[in-house]
Amino acid sequence: MYMESEVIDYVNEEDVKFIRLAYFDLSGKQRNVSIMAGELPRAFKEGISFDASAIPGFQEAHSSDLFLHPDPSTLSVIPWRPSTGKVVRMFCDIKYPDGTPYEKDCRHILKQAVKKAKDEFGIEFKFGTEFEFYLFKLDENGRNTKIPFDNAGYMDIAPEDKGENIRREIDFTLEQMGITPEFSHHEEGPGQNEIDFRASDAETAADNASTFKWIVRTKAASNGLYADFSPKPLSVYPGNGMHINISANKEEKMPAIMAGILAHLSEITYFLNPSEESYSRIGQSKAPKFICWGTQNRSCAIRVPSKHPNGKIQIRSSDSECNIYLAFTLLIYAALDGIKKNLVPEPAVQENLFQSYAEDKKDYEKRTKNYRTIPLSLAEARKLAEESEFIKQIIKF
Repeated sequence: MYMESEVIDYVNEEDVKFIRLAYFDLSGKQRNVSIMAGELPRAFKEGISFDASAIPGFQEAHSSDLFLHPDPSTLSVIPWRPSTGKVVRMFCDIKYPDGTPYEKDCRHILKQAVKKAKDEFGIEFKFGTEFEFYLFKLDENGRNTKIPFDNAGYMDIAPEDKGENIRREIDFTLEQMGITPEFSHHEEGPGQNEIDFRASDAETAADNASTFKWIVRTKAASNGLYADFSPKPLSVYPGNGMHINISANKEEKMPAIMAGILAHLSEITYFLNPSEESYSRIGQSKAPKFICWGTQNRSCAIRVPSKHPNGKIQIRSSDSECNIYLAFTLLIYAALDGIKKNLVPEPAVQENLFQSYAEDKKDYEKRTKNYRTIPLSLAEARKLAEESEFIKQIIKF
């Protein structure tokens, strides 16, 4: 946790030449501007201006000036850049010219949710993420293909698993940037990989997740590959999920937290699954379709791990196309609503809600007709979000 003065000292003493000031647009895409080391004191004092009218969904041309104010606690060296004339990165708060926080800054929105949870409810949440991604080959012109890097399966080893060395590179780079992954392995699909992270506070978890995706794409490219996080890159193979693990400092509140999330899951699905492709994944290959929960049950939208029956829940429907800052924000507010209203979850579901290969479609529909479904199209999810009074109170876009 660096202070401004410590960052300036570090930059001067460690031969840092460039500072990347990173921020996020409404889709969660990371953007940045680079400044020379000599500009850092001004960045801390005044902020660095940028044209917000060039960012979709931000400002109009007549009021386009916004300023990036670096957060010194997020300082990190970019380890794959030269050791002489180092490059570092800091995430930034976005502010108006008068210093007022910008209401569309998704990191600011998440900070507000975290503060409300702690100040009004005494709740401190922790989030852990589990990312799946495919590694695809490039063609002779360096363009992306859909040809998997290998044909390995779930938790296979080398030589079938060709992604082993790349995952190791990713893990080492994460570690150099102060991020420690929990474990990694090959997933079910050909060329599909998974890397998971231990829980941390919401803002750190979101920052780390964004850094992770950047590192994966960078390391894939340096190995002549393309990393694909999209929800359903190959129609006949499992999609890519981003499971979100949530815990809180007050375990006795976890049932109400889960009930609140279940109650609002339909409305917030648009932010957890924001692309057309997201809905090709839902209900397929262990991506849940129904809004319910179960202990160990991976066919439910929320799974309670057997080792943490009272302390952790896992959201299984989300994918990594989402803006993770907004996703965490909405999950926090849904959880707080559950606590405020003393909501109680329905009984756990014990049966497998995925359709078996041998099961007739009509029999399956009859068996699952009493379960609420996750929105099954982007249009349906968007409509529910637009009509939601719950979301309107949180995100005013």
